[in-house]
Amino acid sequence: MKQLRCLRYGLLALFLLLPSSCKSAPTPGGPSTVTLKVFNWGDYIDPDVTALFTQETGIEVIYTMFEANEDMYTSIKASGDVSHDVVIPSDYMIRKMINEDMLRKIDMGNIPNHALIDDRFKNLAFDPQNEYSVPYMWGTVGIAYNTTMVEAPITSWTALWDEQYQKNIFMMDSVRDSLGVALKMLGYSMNTKNEAELQEAYNKLVEQKPLVLAYTGDEVKDKMIAGEAALAVVYAGDAITISDENPDIAYVIPQEGSNLFVDSMCILKTAENPEAAEAFINFMCSTPIATRNWEYINYSSPQKEVIAQMPEEFQNSPARNPSAEDLARCEVFEDLAQTTQYYEDLWTRLIGA
Repeated sequence: MKQLRCLRYGLLALFLLLPSSCKSAPTPGGPSTVTLKVFNWGDYIDPDVTALFTQETGIEVIYTMFEANEDMYTSIKASGDVSHDVVIPSDYMIRKMINEDMLRKIDMGNIPNHALIDDRFKNLAFDPQNEYSVPYMWGTVGIAYNTTMVEAPITSWTALWDEQYQKNIFMMDSVRDSLGVALKMLGYSMNTKNEAELQEAYNKLVEQKPLVLAYTGDEVKDKMIAGEAALAVVYAGDAITISDENPDIAYVIPQEGSNLFVDSMCILKTAENPEAAEAFINFMCSTPIATRNWEYINYSSPQKEVIAQMPEEFQNSPARNPSAEDLARCEVFEDLAQTTQYYEDLWTRLIGA
């Protein structure tokens, strides 16, 4: 999809979508230029979007990246919550940050493009009143596999424990995702707080570890494109990026079920420029920019006009548009409260073993 990065609408259309308060912003680089600090996942925005935002508003963007929700949370805590304005966490982390009074309520009157978000992605459990977050992207976790390196189509998480794939498996370097895989394979909830179930899942990951080539982050895309392993646990959007470059790659949501995630744009309680943050969120929800980001990063968009223009050939794609049956077997991660530390302790033991 990255070859489709061209902007489909004129800059005038973008300009008209912005709140009027932002159209009179100072010239970029001027003495009173407003600076907005955005903290997002790696490779999770079209690289030209922040420059377009600056061009249209005069608000300069300082853009930094993280690879996991936990990394983002720890970084913000360590910095005293003053290093960022806009952050883009996942569902369960948003709930945690709300509970810890880390997020500012968003004035939706300044986000008219919120009306373009599909109702399926509003009033979700982590933010039931739509006060703290605006959905950005959503997707699933599954297995990307090289069809030339496996004997038959993959259908179950158990394939990740098959000894024929020794040192031919990439797992996620992520406590919730990797423990969640083991929990689902065992028939447990990805949100369990039962320590006996968690210990059983940990034991399965210890059993699996000799088969694992590496625990990966964003680099898994290049590695699977290059055919460095047969199987990888990946986000659906990454699976699309991989298969665009390597047509031998297929993607499956295993039969036991998986994680359904919703990543959303939020404003930190300590944001220095909340009005600029709201202008940025509104800009990101506009149809031309939401389309541009969808085309670049390949994750599923919650924006209604982007969904409506999705090409027909994508409608039956398990990565781009999972079936109702697949989604019914998926869970959204929840905030684990005090049990989070138990997960972290198990993960530390696993990686250090």
